[in-house]
Amino acid sequence: MLYRKEREDLCKVVKTMFDRFETNAAGGNVSVRMNENHIIMTPTLMSQAKHCDLNPEEILVVDMQEQKIEGDGKITREINMHMACYRERSDIGCVLHAHPKESMVFATIGMDLPNLTEATQKLGQIPVLPFAPATSMELALIVKEYVASLKEEAIPKTMLLNKHGILVLDKTLRKAYDMLERVEYNAYVAAKALIFDALNIKKMDENKEYQFNLEE
Repeated sequence: MLYRKEREDLCKVVKTMFDRFETNAAGGNVSVRMNENHIIMTPTLMSQAKHCDLNPEEILVVDMQEQKIEGDGKITREINMHMACYRERSDIGCVLHAHPKESMVFATIGMDLPNLTEATQKLGQIPVLPFAPATSMELALIVKEYVASLKEEAIPKTMLLNKHGILVLDKTLRKAYDMLERVEYNAYVAAKALIFDALNIKKMDENKEYQFNLEE
């Protein structure tokens, strides 16, 4: 089996995502760049049919022409969005797409996610991208154009997909999952902070400058 260790690790991560409400039965998919020729990727219907409880044989090995090399299952139609990221920047090592419970509030209403917690400051802005239907080439192009607009900004980067979910770009699978977890906690905090602000319990101080540790 090609990339057995990495495929086993991907199984562990997506199961953790599902168990922690960081994606749902409506979807989500994760890919990891192995080298200049191959990525590994979760199969279509990993959430709906499997509840993200996969075995390594079900993790697909896919080449850069989007052809399956190895694995049980079919390639998700959202591979176009993943490949748009990999082709745009060679330093992207993982593309993680999910439907996390707290962040979905902001994605669904089409609102940029306020970046409030110290643990998420390295991301900078967390924008919501313009709407396009899931799996469409239009959505892949929107993502590609946003990634291109980052130019040489360092990753990790995270963006919300309007009415759809979240996309996390990072160098490794574990780093991407770590960032998903941080963003999801930030979304919980942001939702509560906005309520406190609206009720005049405590106003948000988004414009106040702090010296954050961005190296942890």
